[in-house]
Amino acid sequence: MADQTAVAAELEHPHGLQHQFDDLGQQYDATTFGMWVFLVQEILFFGGLFACYTVYRSMYHDAFALASSHMDRNVGAFNTLVLIGSSLTMALAVRAAQLSQRKALVRNLLLTMALGFVFLGVKVYEYSHKWHEHLVPGLNFLFEGPHARQVEILFSFYFAMTGMHALHMVVGEGLLAYFVFKALKNTYTETYYGPVEIMGLYWHFVDIVWIFLFPLLYLIG
Repeated sequence: MADQTAVAAELEHPHGLQHQFDDLGQQYDATTFGMWVFLVQEILFFGGLFACYTVYRSMYHDAFALASSHMDRNVGAFNTLVLIGSSLTMALAVRAAQLSQRKALVRNLLLTMALGFVFLGVKVYEYSHKWHEHLVPGLNFLFEGPHARQVEILFSFYFAMTGMHALHMVVGEGLLAYFVFKALKNTYTETYYGPVEIMGLYWHFVDIVWIFLFPLLYLIG
């Protein structure tokens, strides 16, 4: 009798369904659409940075190529592989949620977090290296060579664009920690996995942004 009551309650109000939605399908469609709207706004934001970068690169191509030669391409390539790996583990986490595989879900979320921290650690190393080389725009900038002021412009874009990207990574790490906590409580099932999938959309977007940043900043010329 108790089992029948529990089943009836689950049918009346499925696990994970918020009160403002009629059913899980409607909730999934609404939340997924909301994330895509957010990502479009993010594309417009980064698009503005990319547009400004394109204008200045067309004006000072030689200076930008010279500045790019001071980027560590091997480190940038390593970080690119790290993020590609994190996209794979994030996709595996989404699949695990869809199959109600709690252990696999937690494991892949933790792997995604670990790869994210590796990426951020490498960025800290790069920023520190640029500081010691006096390539941080502002009071610490010192470049002995041609096109010094134009070279500083590229490094301004470098720190603005990679810094904003890193901020998105930090936000993503916090969200992943929350999802690990919820997954440990067995929140996500084959009928309620939408939040994990939406988190995957955000993480893949952040990874894609870096796929554009790497050649634009590290591989000029």
